Amino acid sequence: MTTFTINQQNQIVAFATQEEAAAATHTPFDSFTNQQELVELAVAWPADRLVATWNNLPGVTPVKKFKDRKMALTRIWKQLQRPDASSQPKAEEKAKGGAQAAKGAPAKAKATKAATVGKNAPKAKNAASSQEAAAPRQGSKAATVVAMLQRKNGATLNEIAEKMKWQRHTVRGFIAGAMKKAGHVVESFKPAGGERSYRISH
Repeated sequence: MTTFTINQQNQIVAFATQEEAAAATHTPFDSFTNQQELVELAVAWPADRLVATWNNLPGVTPVKKFKDRKMALTRIWKQLQRPDASSQPKAEEKAKGGAQAAKGAPAKAKATKAATVGKNAPKAKNAASSQEAAAPRQGSKAATVVAMLQRKNGATLNEIAEKMKWQRHTVRGFIAGAMKKAGHVVESFKPAGGERSYRISH
């Protein structure tokens, strides 16, 4: 089932599976697989995030605002079902991927099919990102989450979500993606009578 991710820059990328999404993403992201999940995910989004998300999609006419939230989400989901929304980038855009990312890639390079975006990222860039994740900058969000996961009793999804002001989707994506790429093994366990928790295995 296609899994869509949306990052903190309001860019949507489509992946064949949740696992591919997590493996190809170094930064926290939210995910959804159908329109209802998108609606639930976006329930607390401010109006300007809806506008930014729409304007980042390929082949759309930019807008400054939407009449209402329901209309915005319906249009975003409908656009994601278009063939051209999942067939980018083209061969030429793949070759320019690194340069476009540095300059602020055009919208057409944003909402793309997992197989092309995730697997065609330059290996050198992936290695650099992994190194950064392995030694997160002190005081960064990554460092905060790592510290929580290194505690003896670990942390629950809700604890991390509340601390970081993230959605639960974002926490799952960060644990499955960034932590894995940083070389951390995160174990899941459920204390007797408690909530499922996660911690970094030592």
